[in-house]
Amino acid sequence: MVVDTRLARLLHVLLHMHLHGGGTTSETISKMLHTNPVVVRRTMAVMRDAGYVTSTGGRGGGWSLSANLSTLTVADVYNALAPSSIFTLGPAVDNPSCPVEAAVNRHLTEALTRAENTLLHHFGQTRLTDLALEISP
Repeated sequence: MVVDTRLARLLHVLLHMHLHGGGTTSETISKMLHTNPVVVRRTMAVMRDAGYVTSTGGRGGGWSLSANLSTLTVADVYNALAPSSIFTLGPAVDNPSCPVEAAVNRHLTEALTRAENTLLHHFGQTRLTDLALEISP
């Protein structure tokens, strides 16, 4: 199963930036996340487009926080990623006219919707500064 780690990685980066003065480079982030700086720039561009960071190109450039982490929530970061779905589970579409498949799909869809709403509510209640307070210096 493929796991989407973008949310965890972005939260990791934003918290590091906050704890270390508000700025960093793609190179530093790439070393922290064990990935390529190009991947970092592509992912951080999503945060820039959402208005949470700014970027400066060229020598000495990098990324700077532009959002106040006391108002930024996990849900804000999650929504900036524009995910298609939280869960990899989903209804079947093998035989739409089958009443058994329809009953199973109704049950799964209802359960997944409830779980997603609960998770998004929790994300919305968690500010990034709340997470920063859990980190021991």
